Amino acid sequence: MPRKLHREKFRLLAITLGFLALASTSKGEGAWWDKAWTMRKKITLDTGATGAGIATPIGTTTVLVRLSDANFQFANAKEDAADLRFVAEDNKTLLPYHVERWDTVFNEGIVWVKITELKPSAATSFWIYYGNQAPTVARADDSKASYDEGTVGVYHLSENNSPPADASATLNAGDKAGAPVPGAIAGGGIRLNGQAPITFQGVPAIAWTDGGSMTWSAWIKPAALRARSILFSRREGANAFLIGEDNGVIFAEITGAGGTQRTPAGAPLVVNVWRHLAVTTEGNAITIYLDGENYATLAAPLPALAGPWALGKDSVEAGGFFGEVDQVELSKVAHTPGWLKFAAINQGTSPEAAKLLTAGADENSGGGAEHEDELSKHLSLLTDISKSLTIDGWVVIVLCIILAVVGWGVGLLKLFYLIKINKASKVFIRQWKQISSDITALDHADEANVKSMGGASSDKEQVLMKESPLFHLYHLGSQEIQHRIDNSKGNFQGLSERSIGAIRAVLDGGQSREVQKLNDKLVFLTIGIAGGPYLGLLGTVIGVMITFAVIAKSGEVEINSIAPGIAGALLATVAGLAVAIPALFAYSYLSSRIKVAITNMHSFIDEFIARIAEAYPSTHD
Repeated sequence: MPRKLHREKFRLLAITLGFLALASTSKGEGAWWDKAWTMRKKITLDTGATGAGIATPIGTTTVLVRLSDANFQFANAKEDAADLRFVAEDNKTLLPYHVERWDTVFNEGIVWVKITELKPSAATSFWIYYGNQAPTVARADDSKASYDEGTVGVYHLSENNSPPADASATLNAGDKAGAPVPGAIAGGGIRLNGQAPITFQGVPAIAWTDGGSMTWSAWIKPAALRARSILFSRREGANAFLIGEDNGVIFAEITGAGGTQRTPAGAPLVVNVWRHLAVTTEGNAITIYLDGENYATLAAPLPALAGPWALGKDSVEAGGFFGEVDQVELSKVAHTPGWLKFAAINQGTSPEAAKLLTAGADENSGGGAEHEDELSKHLSLLTDISKSLTIDGWVVIVLCIILAVVGWGVGLLKLFYLIKINKASKVFIRQWKQISSDITALDHADEANVKSMGGASSDKEQVLMKESPLFHLYHLGSQEIQHRIDNSKGNFQGLSERSIGAIRAVLDGGQSREVQKLNDKLVFLTIGIAGGPYLGLLGTVIGVMITFAVIAKSGEVEINSIAPGIAGALLATVAGLAVAIPALFAYSYLSSRIKVAITNMHSFIDEFIARIAEAYPSTHD
């Protein structure tokens, strides 16, 4: 019997944990952003060990998403990509994006999507929605909103015989076109011949100050390695800042009041190979990154420059860069190594790029979002609220989950036990009615005769009746009768009032033990009823206290700063009530069934005593 109970407990625990796991995965994955969009695809960015392996901070960045026949159903999208939408993992927040290239003949799409605060060593997902063929659907892409405020120049170089356009909010276009290269590394690019620079105006947004911060980056593919080949040039008066390659060695060079300084040499480039080059300046450090890795560092500040800058050649020196260039970006902040490594992997074609960005299967809503029922909406909302929970709130919720699992386990086991003894008692009562009219027919000296109730019950019925508390009392009373018959040594003359009283006392004791068994472990339900709300209230009070402390410290008193913290804190109270309310209902129901079982035992004891008093009358007291 104990082994059976243990097996039932383990089976119940497995079922409960499986249910909780299923509930936890229903966090809005099935929610549909807008029923007018019939198709969607999940994009996952993995910066963890199984992906790109970026462990340093990244921050806000713009992700390159390449679409092709292999990962996108162009036939279900509009020809001009007007129905394209990018939505965050919560299926609510629209992400800024812009399309660099959309070709429905060759089924190729190059799209840039802004992701806020991309985390290192973690997986981040978002959705592509499409499939809205309504004629009123207009394009929603916006290149200016696709980049952070620090980005002051973005040149995809895919204009095809037109001057480079600036995709950032600066709108600082180049003065002449480069020779187009359709199949560059990140879309279209240009080829530079080292003869004439492409010049960009010195607008206020790109002005540099002494010791200021900036980032310049580009994809380069040298066709030949030359002595002092200038790729980026900016001069104004006695100050200058140059980036180039010298027989394959990348360098950054500054000229200012302290003279001319140049970064130390690193490993040389190889011709006809695309490399991601980035130069950052911050404080008294100029750093070169090649493919996201530190290449060289110079301890010198950025000079003050506010004039135009040139791509491909210096306005003073003769040597210019000879090769292909793609995706030139200029920022007024020094991007982190994690940001640069992400850009190098994401925009490139290395094996790490395939691990970093993966596209899920296309999902069809069936023409609408009918499957998004109210339950999924509520689950999605609760998921959003849980993101504002503090560690204290999570501790409370975990404790509430433990209380709930224990309470549900006890409640279900107790319910199964009550069902089992109720079934067994019905079989026993049926057999008892057959022998109760003449209990002397039982051979109390024969244990098998007592258990089979005079031979009237089958083996199967005997096994089932053993689970009944009434049978336990009946068997206990029969043993007491047999004990007195044995003590009489063949001179049994009935049961005296004293003997009957003693038998009743024994039966009352047996009933007490059966009642204890019925009430066993119900205390866990009462703990859930009483403790759940208090635990939840504790989590809410701590959460509200922390929220107001943060508000007082930051000085931001507005609904957007208060609401998430308060909602997260109240989630602890919800968890506490979610424990207490089911436990209360379960306890009330189980208690009512236990009372019925106890009443049946009372009634049986009275009937048993009356029957034996009638069957074994005493000839004397």
